[in-house]
Amino acid sequence: MEPKGLVGGLYRISEWIMRLAVINILWLVCSIPFVFIAWSGLLAAPADTTDSAITSQVYATLIMMAVIAPFTLFPATAAMFTIARKWVMGEVDVPMFKTFFRGYKENYLQSMIGGIFYSLVLGIMIIDFIVYQDQFNLFSYLYLAICLLLVVSLFNFFSMLVHYHMKTFQLLKNAILITIGRPIRSFSTAVMAAAVMYFSTQYTFLIPFFMGSVIAYLSFWNFHLIYRKLQDQMENEKKKAEEAQENELADLKDSERDRNQ
Repeated sequence: MEPKGLVGGLYRISEWIMRLAVINILWLVCSIPFVFIAWSGLLAAPADTTDSAITSQVYATLIMMAVIAPFTLFPATAAMFTIARKWVMGEVDVPMFKTFFRGYKENYLQSMIGGIFYSLVLGIMIIDFIVYQDQFNLFSYLYLAICLLLVVSLFNFFSMLVHYHMKTFQLLKNAILITIGRPIRSFSTAVMAAAVMYFSTQYTFLIPFFMGSVIAYLSFWNFHLIYRKLQDQMENEKKKAEEAQENELADLKDSERDRNQ
């Protein structure tokens, strides 16, 4: 029997801390090659390295990260979003290991293809941003805005991947369309993810235990609000169509009755 009152509240908080930490650790473990490259290339540069050498190392590291991400980071993130979906939809007591690795296996191919697409596009955008940053400030801001838009659509892509049965091209297209079509929700997702990342960089112990899982939960929660609103709109449109059809049939019956009279 679950305890009540203050003790019950502390118990539920500790449960959620454990859930988020376990899924975040699983996500990092399944992304070890990506994490290792990012850590060794971006954070472990020697103190006496020149600026040009650091720049070259950063570029080389980003290229390696883009190459390895579709095969490690993206499937692991899809598995993490599988758990987040269960939690948001009220299934908080699902077996985490079993559900995580089932989501990893079932979504591996589509997440890999989506990862290749996003890695290529984001890579091109980042390169263009670097090129135009010193030449045309307007273009650099434009590319930065597109990059942010793509990142938010990436969250929606993972949410749709674990929630719908669609072809990969449809998932990519709909993720971008929803991101553009729901700017307020997209902005709130970006703000929440940025806030989590900011606090994680300020308190680095949050990164291995909470950063990814909290972002996944908040992103799918926001996406689910969009999904429910779209579902309500579709049901309302369906009801209106049925009512219009009923009214049309009633008018036809009335006109037929008038002719018979």
